[in-house]
Amino acid sequence: MKASRIVAAGAAAGITVLALSAPAFAHVTVQPEGTAAKGGYAVIDFKVPNERDDASTTKLEVNFPTDHPLASVMPEPMPGWKIEVTKSKLDKPLEMHGEKITEAVTKVTWTAEGKGIEAGYFEKFPLSVGQLPEDTDQLAFKALQTYSNKEVVRWIEVPQKGKEEPDNPAPVLELSAASEDGHHGAAADEDSDAESAEKTSADTAASDSSAGTDTTARVLGIVGIVVGAAGVAYGVLAGRRRSDA
Repeated sequence: MKASRIVAAGAAAGITVLALSAPAFAHVTVQPEGTAAKGGYAVIDFKVPNERDDASTTKLEVNFPTDHPLASVMPEPMPGWKIEVTKSKLDKPLEMHGEKITEAVTKVTWTAEGKGIEAGYFEKFPLSVGQLPEDTDQLAFKALQTYSNKEVVRWIEVPQKGKEEPDNPAPVLELSAASEDGHHGAAADEDSDAESAEKTSADTAASDSSAGTDTTARVLGIVGIVVGAAGVAYGVLAGRRRSDA
């Protein structure tokens, strides 16, 4: 009886822990595809899970930080979703590639044209963004998640270092340091790919050259062996003829 009670108590405690920890894994988050380097460009994904068993997610609104505006924001087309990009004038113009930018994207809204994200599923909402700021380590995006039953969950509480995670944390994008060679984000990946391609081509050419040299050496070696064998055979035959004579 005591053993069974201990097992039952342990199981109950485990279920309680899972129940309390589940919401922490179910909020809206943002992650880069690859890296999000300061001063560069990146593709970021907003991961949206459905937390309800009796409703689907039909709308996502992502608000961009106004203290670090992004001049370039481009969403990727998504079947089944209508995308609206909202721009606003900036209090302080930005400079981008030698041009002054007077407005920036302040919100992107995805609205489901069908069922949306059903119970038990999640979906990623990708954006290409840049240039990323160089004077901060992270960007916080406040998001609103709307369900088919009209419920709205506001993921707008910015997590603070040294404090417990809030109940409704805002998605936070962590920025990595810019590379020493001055390349950033996607551009650095493209340069790296190009260098890898050139190196692969050079290695292939060297391999082909080496293979050709090895083949030639082998052919010459075989020819030499055949010629040598023929010479030995001729010498033996000549010796026999002299003996017979």
